[in-house]
Amino acid sequence: MPTLRSSVTVPCDDRDLDQASDGDSESLSAGEGSDFEDNLRRNVKKRAAKRPLRTTPVAKHPKKGARMVHAHGQRESEPPASDLFDAVKAAKSDMQSLVDEWLDSYKQDQDAGFLELINFFIRSCGCKGTVTPEMFRKMSNSEIIRHLTEQFNEDSGEYPLTAPGPSWKKFQGSFCEFVRTLVYQCQYSLLYDGFPMDNLISLLTGLSDSQVRAFRHTSTLAAMKLMTSLVRVALQLSLHKDNNQRQYEAERNKGPGQRAPERLESLLEKRKELQEHQEEIEGMMNALFRGVFVHRYRDILPEIRAICIEEIGSWMQSYSTSFLTDSYLKYIGWTLHDKHREVRLKCLKALKGLYGNRDLTSRLELFTSRFKDRMVSMVMDREYDVAVEAVGLLILILKNMEGVLTDADCESIYPVVYASNRALASAAGEFLYWK
Repeated sequence: MPTLRSSVTVPCDDRDLDQASDGDSESLSAGEGSDFEDNLRRNVKKRAAKRPLRTTPVAKHPKKGARMVHAHGQRESEPPASDLFDAVKAAKSDMQSLVDEWLDSYKQDQDAGFLELINFFIRSCGCKGTVTPEMFRKMSNSEIIRHLTEQFNEDSGEYPLTAPGPSWKKFQGSFCEFVRTLVYQCQYSLLYDGFPMDNLISLLTGLSDSQVRAFRHTSTLAAMKLMTSLVRVALQLSLHKDNNQRQYEAERNKGPGQRAPERLESLLEKRKELQEHQEEIEGMMNALFRGVFVHRYRDILPEIRAICIEEIGSWMQSYSTSFLTDSYLKYIGWTLHDKHREVRLKCLKALKGLYGNRDLTSRLELFTSRFKDRMVSMVMDREYDVAVEAVGLLILILKNMEGVLTDADCESIYPVVYASNRALASAAGEFLYWK
């Protein structure tokens, strides 16, 4: 397993992939993966020693409605302790206020606050069990997950992400929004403190290796949305670093009488801080990519595979300098052959987002030469909506990558204008127009 300090821009090679796919069926057992957990905890200790926890002072009189946390770890609350899950399920409260309230409670009592957060994710899986303070203190993540697995009742086969009814209809959107807001609100404080995020990543990684479908599905969604939010933070850090470098160069190039040594020193200090933050974020992204994505993009459940492909496509679009490489693109290319319609659709939509941007097409040349035949063949997919997306993708390649599609490629598409499906025939007609 990797250490957290590895850069996210060096993904695992094919040998890692082969190893990852060995446990590809239902997944690894819940008790495995302890090496990852040990690595993570060692890193937490290093960070804590290097940089003490930075928290802002908590007001003596919390705002109305905030959770009160007492020294013995029990919560008297307005609202009750389960309100984090209930509020996300109800989707009525402002998500930023909800996260801010949790941050207030975490700053008052770290262990109790983090316990509330992990129990939110456990309840989001549909598990009735909870992680108690004693379990949190004495048990490893793998032991906690094993204990929760024994308590889990899968008889109904339903859990929040799949449960029917109006009360669950919006849960997935609210759940993803909570994860996004959590990272956004923590990006200037707790994100770099070493404890909450690293331990959350460790928990989600362990849950994503569970044989319990609800644990695996929910934790993979959480981990991938967490990764997507971290990618946005990493992009912002990269922009701040570039801006800092420009300011430093401008100040250094001033004449001796105009140059301000204090300003140069301040900019250097800021650069060092930004570099440290970037390394921490890349470490978290690397842990999520190798600990969750590499195993779950080939999961037995198509819903889980679709989540992975959709999110990696968004990383490539938003942070192309790090993610739009053949080392990442290959995952989408391999999954173009997926047996499930929804997964093939996610692949094509992800590729349309890339080929639709002319500035990115130069980085797609090797991928295109390797997977073009498969993309062309998908216009004959047995699912019409997949075939329509495939034609749309080929239109973008035709418009933005001159000369890539040969006459033979195009001739295999022309007959589709006579397809019985109206949308497919119309898409083929548009291809013919651009040709």
